[in-house]
Amino acid sequence: MQFFQRKPVWVLSSLIAAGFSGGVAAQSGTGPSAAQAIDEIRVLGRQINLVGQASTASEGIVTQDELAIRPLLRTGEVLETVPGLVASQHSGPGKANQYYLRGFNLDHGTDFATYVDAMPVNMRTHGHGSGYTDLNFIIPELIGEIVYQKGSYYPATGDFSGTGTARMSVANSLRDNTIVAGSDFGQENWNRLLATGQLATGDNRSLVYGLELETTDGHWDDINTDQKRKNLWLKQMWEQGDNRFNLTFMGYDNSWNSADQIPQRAVDMGLITEFGSIDLTTGGDTHRYSLSGTWQRPLAGGELTASAYAIDYNMNLWGNFTYFVEPEGDQHHQVDDRMIYGWDVAWSQTHNWGSVPATDTFGSQMRYDDIDEVGIFMSQARQDIGVFRTDAVEQWSHGLYWDNELRWTDQFRTTMGLRYDYYDFAVDTLQAGFLPSLDVNGGTDSDSISTFSVGASYAFSDQLEAYVNAGQGFHSNDARGTTIVLDPVSGDPVDRVDPLVDTTGYEFGLRTFIDDRLNASIALWSLDIDSELLFVGDSGSTEDTGVGSQRHGVELTAYYYANDVWTFDMEYAWSKARFDEPLDGSRDIPGALEHVLSAGANAQLSDNLFINMRLRHFEDYPLDGGLRADASTLANLRVGYRINTQFDVYLDVLNLFDSSDRDIEYAYESRLQQELLAGQDPVLDRHFHIFEPRTLKLNLRYRF
Repeated sequence: MQFFQRKPVWVLSSLIAAGFSGGVAAQSGTGPSAAQAIDEIRVLGRQINLVGQASTASEGIVTQDELAIRPLLRTGEVLETVPGLVASQHSGPGKANQYYLRGFNLDHGTDFATYVDAMPVNMRTHGHGSGYTDLNFIIPELIGEIVYQKGSYYPATGDFSGTGTARMSVANSLRDNTIVAGSDFGQENWNRLLATGQLATGDNRSLVYGLELETTDGHWDDINTDQKRKNLWLKQMWEQGDNRFNLTFMGYDNSWNSADQIPQRAVDMGLITEFGSIDLTTGGDTHRYSLSGTWQRPLAGGELTASAYAIDYNMNLWGNFTYFVEPEGDQHHQVDDRMIYGWDVAWSQTHNWGSVPATDTFGSQMRYDDIDEVGIFMSQARQDIGVFRTDAVEQWSHGLYWDNELRWTDQFRTTMGLRYDYYDFAVDTLQAGFLPSLDVNGGTDSDSISTFSVGASYAFSDQLEAYVNAGQGFHSNDARGTTIVLDPVSGDPVDRVDPLVDTTGYEFGLRTFIDDRLNASIALWSLDIDSELLFVGDSGSTEDTGVGSQRHGVELTAYYYANDVWTFDMEYAWSKARFDEPLDGSRDIPGALEHVLSAGANAQLSDNLFINMRLRHFEDYPLDGGLRADASTLANLRVGYRINTQFDVYLDVLNLFDSSDRDIEYAYESRLQQELLAGQDPVLDRHFHIFEPRTLKLNLRYRF
């Protein structure tokens, strides 16, 4: 990625010196006033009244004001602003997070759809698993808002929509041009440089930009993560008559070494510490370049919004989770190289159905993934020594939908949606460990699905509203699973997966908003999914559970604005996930979190000083083999101080209490090299990734 170069960290010390000496004066007439500076440091959070606007009790909006004061260890944690969602990590800093929501271990994104400015983030037929959602290309400071919707009640969302959707929008305007320099002063050699701003480029034209450079070595005993993360965002906006346009370029490049999850017995035996590793050569590199545009204008008594995008994506990922089950070692190399093209066109009109006010939206969405290579190799020290399978894939889909809202009275509303999706899959086999599988595992397939949603809401007042919803969603399976006949390694016959797997959900809830002080909701939900076969990217084959599954739960949220100083929030989710029939003697679904609590407090102690603290807790949860993972609690802190109208500083204390809880935990069989040499069979064991130790990160921001 030639347009990025590494920058020295001396910028941080220079800015600190300038800030505390007052050596940079406020710009006359253009710099922020004292009142504006105070407004910018105040946090309104979720003081948005959705009574009479939302379709369900569980949807919501997160503004930039909330993101700006939230301490983040990883970029993917922006999704933890979705109540009940947990974003953890079991590998290196450049890999997609592991997501949990509503009784699902979403792996890296299956069944939760994520978009940025109408571009899908989830990767279909991905080298590490279909639905892969890597958010490391996000610059949090440039996200204008996040709109989240739980459940499958929204016809504008198709693939991966079972548990919900998050739509992030890039900010259309910024209050200031800024330079942010951050460092942890050697704890893990973390350094970050960020430049953001807005430029006037002509009449009714402006450009929002962001450039981010981040490096880190990590806290691990025997691996230097050596992450080199680079981001460039450019968003050009202009108006011409009734037409509004924007054109956005995003460029992201990253490379890293991974400290993967480790077996408990290796720690107990004294082979490694909790910060150690078994395979010292895992890691990855990736890039994502995209160009997208949106056109909006009034049309035929309604509003037309048309978006189109092109994405260039590449990933190489080396992992080793079972070590020496095979004598030559179990490291694998997953590859993905593709282009993605698509559009999203919607026309919306507000009118009357007889005497009933109505809003109708009609939409068309197309996506085409042109995958040059997707596959998995056997490797040692990042050198390929064999192949499981690699393929070239073309996957195309087109969706049509209708979304209707009727306001029967000032209090009673109904929603209804219809959606139809058609998918086409073409698989061209390139390499396989079992050569005869090359002749039979390729081919074509197609499938279609129709989904329906309905809802109703009743507002008892402008402060209290009830909702009831039912709807269908779906996720697509890996294209390679739709044409598979023989296991690409063993040659054994295997069953094909269903190309499209439907989900059915129900929800009842209440929402209240009182005097700009209290915003609270409760939602009771259930979700059924019928997915007996799932293609597994780690092995290149399919697994058959033989049964369906059902989930249900309760979600509670409360955001309380006590006074001008204190604000509090609490989000609690209880979920129960069960197979329809027992598997290995249990109906519990491994990896499904049952109790999740997130809470925060923000104190505006003066016009110049704020403190924000967040806590995330989840209880023990089921694993394979009848085991249960331990509970986990993490606290983070951010302290911000306004030095003057141009400089402010904020300190993040991540893992505030230096907890040694686990970020993630699994149970499966693995074999250490010592066990291989002793002739032992693979051992069922816990494998975990510990929290990173307490880390202090200091950031200085210069406004101009």
